[in-house]
Amino acid sequence: MPSFRALPTARPLSRLLVFALLAIGLASAAAAPRASAAGPATTYPILFVTQVPIRADFTTIGAVFGNHHADMQSVARGGDLWIRYADGSLKNLTAAAGYGSAGMQGAGAIAVRDPAVYWDGSKAIFSMVVGAPTQQYQVATFYWQLYEISGLGPSDTPVITKVPRQPAGFNNISPIYGTDDRIIFTSDRPRDGSAHLYPQLDEYELAPTNSGLWSLDPASGDLRLLNHAPSGDFTPLIDSFGRVVFTQWDHLQRDQQADADAMGSGSYGTFNYADESAGAARLNSRAEVFPEPRSTRTDLLAGTNLAGHSFNQFFPWQINEDGSESEVLNHLGRHELHGYIARSLTDDANLVEYYGQYNRFNPNRLENALQLAEDPQHPGRFYAIDAPEFGTHASGQVVSFDAPPTTDADHIAVTYVTHRDTASTTATPNHSGHYRDPLVLSDGTLVAAHTAYTGEELKGGGPHASAYDFRLKTLVKNGDYWVAGQALTDGIAKSISYWDPDTLVQFSGNLWELSPVEVRPVARPQRLAAQLPPPEQAIFQQVGVDPAALRDFLAQRGLALVVSRNVTVRDDLDKQQPFNLRVAGGGTQTTGAPGKIYDVAYAQFFQADQLRGWTGCCSSTPNPGRRVLAQPMHDSTARMLNGLSKGPAGSVSVAADGSLAAFVPARRAMTWQLTDAAGTGVVRERYWLTFQPGEVRVCANCHGLSQFDQAGHTTPTNSPEALRQLLKSWKLLLAPANQLYLPLSRQ
Repeated sequence: MPSFRALPTARPLSRLLVFALLAIGLASAAAAPRASAAGPATTYPILFVTQVPIRADFTTIGAVFGNHHADMQSVARGGDLWIRYADGSLKNLTAAAGYGSAGMQGAGAIAVRDPAVYWDGSKAIFSMVVGAPTQQYQVATFYWQLYEISGLGPSDTPVITKVPRQPAGFNNISPIYGTDDRIIFTSDRPRDGSAHLYPQLDEYELAPTNSGLWSLDPASGDLRLLNHAPSGDFTPLIDSFGRVVFTQWDHLQRDQQADADAMGSGSYGTFNYADESAGAARLNSRAEVFPEPRSTRTDLLAGTNLAGHSFNQFFPWQINEDGSESEVLNHLGRHELHGYIARSLTDDANLVEYYGQYNRFNPNRLENALQLAEDPQHPGRFYAIDAPEFGTHASGQVVSFDAPPTTDADHIAVTYVTHRDTASTTATPNHSGHYRDPLVLSDGTLVAAHTAYTGEELKGGGPHASAYDFRLKTLVKNGDYWVAGQALTDGIAKSISYWDPDTLVQFSGNLWELSPVEVRPVARPQRLAAQLPPPEQAIFQQVGVDPAALRDFLAQRGLALVVSRNVTVRDDLDKQQPFNLRVAGGGTQTTGAPGKIYDVAYAQFFQADQLRGWTGCCSSTPNPGRRVLAQPMHDSTARMLNGLSKGPAGSVSVAADGSLAAFVPARRAMTWQLTDAAGTGVVRERYWLTFQPGEVRVCANCHGLSQFDQAGHTTPTNSPEALRQLLKSWKLLLAPANQLYLPLSRQ
């Protein structure tokens, strides 16, 4: 284990000694950017980063979520960007480019993360934080920013430049190159840039999170929000088919801190703001309207048929590069992956808890899919890490699954690459340690960051007293599973000191080796664009509306159009929510089993508003930032264009053929539910989705079919009547006398 110690604050180092240590560190870093060869030869070089170990595993650099912080407690300075050449030799790229230091970490100190290589292999983009306190008690704010490096060859002098026109004053991480040379990355910039909404707080612990995926044109500064994630997005990539694939934290449930306050078991000081504005009043309320209460709220569940709803997973998602067509990868969901799913209602025998009692194609459960990587030899094959949320620095079991665009979710199976025991912190004979950051090389070799330690991270000790010693290693087959094999380096050691800022902390030992990526040319995939399906295309033609004209109209107003053909249809594996559905008034009906039939009359939409604040236990002053709450859609332009609804707030009617069509706000997370005529929820969406300005998004049905519905039917192909009526209404609004009076969107 590396050594560390915190020097007492009563005897701080003199400023002269601090400067001397800093000078020695800079000289050492500049003088020794190379290291001897180690490990097996590879076809191409490998970029990776080193990181000073951090024992804490809650919202720190290696954590599952909230890992975007740049303060000294979350990410110690002293790591670097390295390249391992094909012959095994190493080069410290940041040191060779004049960045970083050993010894005392001061104004020029750095930490590095998330390298990604350009299409032709000539350069790379990564995130770096620069700076550390230069004296005791110095408090400063630091941010991860995007940088680009060129000159990666063994005899090159690398050059590092900061990416221009990126959001300043925010943490920008996990960058990748788009097929059009835009940069796609995650950031904690608020959805609309409002300073008073910073930071966005996650739905789980009220901890700061990133706000989703963003796209930047460095030349013009054009910045777009591709996916608004209330609890965060992580580690995007563009796969061989042009899909932007990433992990989204799906946590659409009510606020557990507010529940604890309401039940008297917590003292978080939660409250609601009246609206999202900077001067919004603090309400004497913490009310929530969607989804249904958690099981702990026995007071709210009493006298109802609701079972109580909890939801928490990190699953693979996909979007196009422009942010359109957002969905779980290949429509994979918990019904194909999870080992347990609760039912939503308690009084319907057709609804059951799933615990593996009925067959599905995938035999292996998957709880989380972190740090996704595609296999270059098998397009559409993804490797990921299934790890606990806490205690292992997002390391666990290596898994894989084949999900090319042509494979439906009903025919995707998870393969356990390492033994299932590696997803836990219990030592067993089959537990070969914990893994993270999987990488499949072009020759098929599997690489990962590995530690032989099998337990949970240590609870005590200094900030760097980590039991985890991540090293990059090849994986080799051992019986039915893969285990860690040869290390790619001899270990990269460093001695550093820094102010935290109150205490002088020292560390000496091997650094973590993380985030490997192969430096090789890759063919740019074809850029994907959303296509209007034939049934909807035919309605546009029949009504006489040009889809391009409608898209332009919506884009100018920050709106999208959502269409579903038949909401009475549900996927055959989903037996946890009502599936015998009928349009109220005797319309279309889909029955999957004898028993209760539910009438649905309206689709009620909810938008993600940052309204939840909190003070903590011992203060009356609100903490910075706000958590998202689901609120009935209140965008003024969308509501006007949708027309008057007799249903609940933010709703549209379900047509007799089971279809719905609605204008909704773009670039803001949205969700919805089907309700009966009285506005009571029947089937609730479990995900947040983001739509793009001008997008026309068609879903055949609400829980899209992997293959069959409950009645054994395939995807609906009816021409949605709700779309026809909405387009007719839109044409009337665009009559010459009315054109000038259509407002821009007010969210």
